[in-house]
Amino acid sequence: MRARVYRSSKREFDCKIDGSGEFVVATALGNLLKGRNNQIVVGDYVELENIGEEPGHKIVSVNKRHGEVFRIIVREAKKKVTAANIDLLVVMTSVSSPVYKRGIIDRFLVRAYQWNIKPIVVFNKMDEYDSSTFDIRFETDRLMSQNIDCYEISAIDKGYTKKSLNFGYSELVEELRGKTALFLGQSGVGKSELISTLSGREVELRTNEVGKKGKGTHTTSWSEIIDLGDFVLVDSPGIRSLSLEDIPSEDFISYFPDLVDTAIQCKFVDCNHGENAKGCAFRTLDFKKYQNQLVLSRLESFIRIYDELCAIPHWANRITGKRET
Repeated sequence: MRARVYRSSKREFDCKIDGSGEFVVATALGNLLKGRNNQIVVGDYVELENIGEEPGHKIVSVNKRHGEVFRIIVREAKKKVTAANIDLLVVMTSVSSPVYKRGIIDRFLVRAYQWNIKPIVVFNKMDEYDSSTFDIRFETDRLMSQNIDCYEISAIDKGYTKKSLNFGYSELVEELRGKTALFLGQSGVGKSELISTLSGREVELRTNEVGKKGKGTHTTSWSEIIDLGDFVLVDSPGIRSLSLEDIPSEDFISYFPDLVDTAIQCKFVDCNHGENAKGCAFRTLDFKKYQNQLVLSRLESFIRIYDELCAIPHWANRITGKRET
């Protein structure tokens, strides 16, 4: 019988059986857990057999996945998957407190592109929006130029109606319907409040705080699925989603897909696209044009993150070809 893994605890897995909705505890065949990359994670669809003894069921196979949430353990060159079969990455941000940070959004988008999971961006606390703080139209234009849909809401005011963007709360509800979603965002942007509003009940997420340098702090590494009726949520606080040092340096530009077409026109293949880079195709653009200002804002994020990662020894060594000691 087909089931989905909702929680895991060492070698036991809480699974929800398709059709009946019954929850059962299952163990797994040894070959599914042995080996360098073998693992069963939250979100996996599995095949169960009833073995007639405690715990009663055994996982005999794991179905093909999509939307894996993972990171690379650099020293071991090992891929560690945290959750699977994620349909949507919901990136939440605030327009008041905490203040909107463009760079954090771009970091989350790097992960979305790496994981090949569709991202959307939700602007919360729009009832407190002050246009003198930042230009939401510019910020959403730079995202929509990447075909990323943006939504404006007030998580604590279900009656709030959209004023600045094309999509609001009702459109967000429709986007989430029937999907498995992972919510990411700075502490304080209102993830728990929005999810509680969407589900009609109090939902408290285990917090993955964001440190001073914009990196997620490690809490617990385990994940679970929370069934919210119209959609399901993967709560995975162990994801250090803002820390990007496990991404290969040679692939980094590919996680800014809107910059790739211009980047390949640079004279030198190792162009760092900095302001004084010789032969850089970006430096031929007229940044007085609005569309190119959107490009420049993304380029600035790329350079800032790239330079930060280059300061990490193992990342710099991957660029130069030197080996870590």
